[in-house]
Amino acid sequence: MDPAGRWFKAIRTRIYKPLHHTENVPGVLWIHGGGYAMGNPEVFVNTYERLIQAKNCVVIAPDYRLSVKAPYPAALEDGYDALLWMKSHAKELGIREDQLIVGGESAGVGLTAALSLYARDQGEVNIAFQMPLYPMMDDRMITESAKENNAPIWNSDYNKWAWKLYLGELYDEEVPIYAAAARADHYSNLPPTITFVGDIEPFRDETIQYAENLKKAGVPVHFELYRGCYHGFDIINPHAEVSRRAISFFLDSFKYGVDHYFAKQD
Repeated sequence: MDPAGRWFKAIRTRIYKPLHHTENVPGVLWIHGGGYAMGNPEVFVNTYERLIQAKNCVVIAPDYRLSVKAPYPAALEDGYDALLWMKSHAKELGIREDQLIVGGESAGVGLTAALSLYARDQGEVNIAFQMPLYPMMDDRMITESAKENNAPIWNSDYNKWAWKLYLGELYDEEVPIYAAAARADHYSNLPPTITFVGDIEPFRDETIQYAENLKKAGVPVHFELYRGCYHGFDIINPHAEVSRRAISFFLDSFKYGVDHYFAKQD
């Protein structure tokens, strides 16, 4: 229960802390990828280690409900509950209340972007900045990069079936912005954003458009496009030169965000 008397549902959640934990560090809610249908928090432990080594922080990684068991809005509800829980337990977790951060990869980024929209509109919690890496945000698949894409790891066919599973009965219907964040038409008052994407993957164009929409709304954006890179290239082949550059950009931007972006809670 939070201070306002809200009961939280039980969600299996992993908490990662520095070996020598200090008080008042940033809190990072990290939402794992997997097309909304696969995966668990443990798969991305290397990312948590990198974040903690870059800047002492606490990483909260919820095992949200997957679409194969429960379609939208189950994952969004779980992510939002985890965000509120992180806020209400900030002192217990040793994190700063004014530096709650949200991030993820792929579908986890679709949830990250949706959570940022939802949190803005609900007005219950303020996010300091977000880190949506190669986000899965547009169910319409109308961009050039999303059409007939046969790149490695994630292509148009996988993307279509993943959206069908996640949206359930909403597929091809009126899809809300909290299910597919690219459908939003109002980007002001969203948190500063760190993102990158490969240029041969399906999410290239929707990521570029998302970054442009944020910039037009006056939101600070740190964005990089990596030539010749497929979906999740930094995870699949982390030792490649281009992957090392992407990881360095991500971590340097994270450190900058920790030093410069704060959001007081109302």
